Amino acid sequence: MLLVLSAEQKAHLGCLPQGTAAVAELGRLAVELLRRGAAPRACEAAARKLNIDVDAVQRAVEGLTYLLTESSKLMISEIDFQDSIHVLGFSDELNKLLLQLYLDNRKEIRSILNELAPKLPSYHSLEWRLDVQLASRSLRQQIKPVVTIKLHLNQNEDQTAQVLQTDPSTLLHLIQQLEQALGEMKTNHCRRIVRNMK
Repeated sequence: MLLVLSAEQKAHLGCLPQGTAAVAELGRLAVELLRRGAAPRACEAAARKLNIDVDAVQRAVEGLTYLLTESSKLMISEIDFQDSIHVLGFSDELNKLLLQLYLDNRKEIRSILNELAPKLPSYHSLEWRLDVQLASRSLRQQIKPVVTIKLHLNQNEDQTAQVLQTDPSTLLHLIQQLEQALGEMKTNHCRRIVRNMK
């Protein structure tokens, strides 16, 4: 699987200086940016050290950060990574340096991205009740069913409950949509996507 770079990302990566020492320094800054967040002073110090404009350093670091995070997310193989950066027109020595930077840091980057992922609530239990109104003062004969669902969720070691109410036809439609989604997950295309996300 190749990483597709947008024109903006290519422009950011085009700001990389051609020297391997400079790219190694910018790669270190990109990994630090992922670990600790934005560090304008570090970019200014690198710009002075490398004798490059601060904006060019920031764009190059953003481009490297994007390249490393997206490649790590997709767990791109060495060959696919090389093919992805080949379109940038860098020298072979610079391509090898970028590949080594990716290989050295991809596990750490994946762990950082996992920590940043939102913690979603998980299912704990479900209670349900069916109420049917058979008559009222204005209508002697009517059938008005309502399904009440109490969904218990776990979130950050706390339990919460959500109460939902619907009519049976809407509930049947929801069940059909969920079954269709589960069927989609069994297709080869979805399996490939899920495998690449892990």
